[in-house]
Amino acid sequence: MKKHLKSYGIIAAGCLVFALSFDWFFAPNQIAMGGLTGLAQIFNFVFPSLSVGLLAALMNVPLFLAGWRLLGGHLLISSLFAMFFSSAAIDAIAALHTFASTDLMLACLCGGAMMGLGLGMVFSQGATTGGTDIIARLLKLKFPWLPMGKLIVIPDFIVIALAALVFGNISAALYGLVALYVSARVMDSVLYGLNESKVAYVISDCWKELSDAILEMDRGVTILDAHGAYTGTERHVLLVAFRQREIVEIKRTVHNIDSRAFLIVCNAHDVLGEGFGEYKKEEL
Repeated sequence: MKKHLKSYGIIAAGCLVFALSFDWFFAPNQIAMGGLTGLAQIFNFVFPSLSVGLLAALMNVPLFLAGWRLLGGHLLISSLFAMFFSSAAIDAIAALHTFASTDLMLACLCGGAMMGLGLGMVFSQGATTGGTDIIARLLKLKFPWLPMGKLIVIPDFIVIALAALVFGNISAALYGLVALYVSARVMDSVLYGLNESKVAYVISDCWKELSDAILEMDRGVTILDAHGAYTGTERHVLLVAFRQREIVEIKRTVHNIDSRAFLIVCNAHDVLGEGFGEYKKEEL
């Protein structure tokens, strides 16, 4: 129960950030937005009496029914919660306060970043806010190697192009694309970057001392046998996986033991195993 409450609390917070970004930056500046919220924005522009939140909720129903069998019951329940919460939050914030328009580029950058943060928080708990987010999750089943940020860009781009036609303003679409790009990058950073890992290759004559020192840091070391291409000398290469926050300590340790050591540090998208993550079939 405690785990579920925490998960739904994060979803609710993400929905609030998402709703605030729409009411604060997108709506008052008429910046084209992707997804069903963007479609609702278009209908609201044509029929002002219809609220964006209500329209988004109604249009989401058939998508949820279509995605239920493929994505499972847990996603349906958590996503229904996120959809209704975000839709209600959009209407509630709009009723409580009317935000003034601001510089369009600042609105794109700040609004896109806030939206990416909110969606990233929702997605991190295995939920969606509905609309093209569900389409992106369905596309993820077909293209599991693509990050969510890139998958969301595909359907959102179509909605933004349609918004440009309805608003009669190509600038609205261009600014919307800027916001969409920022949102996708921030979303991927939230989903994949907060737990970023590194892999280091260390080539040194003091490989035994370095190996012992790294083991004392509670990090595993794999010793690879290698040969120098020019000299033909047998060498030992240390392979070390570690967290981003440990990079300074790793570099300092290597330098202190052997200042002439050859050190290569690479980004690692996923590190699975003891001390790191574990494989999850439903993972984004």
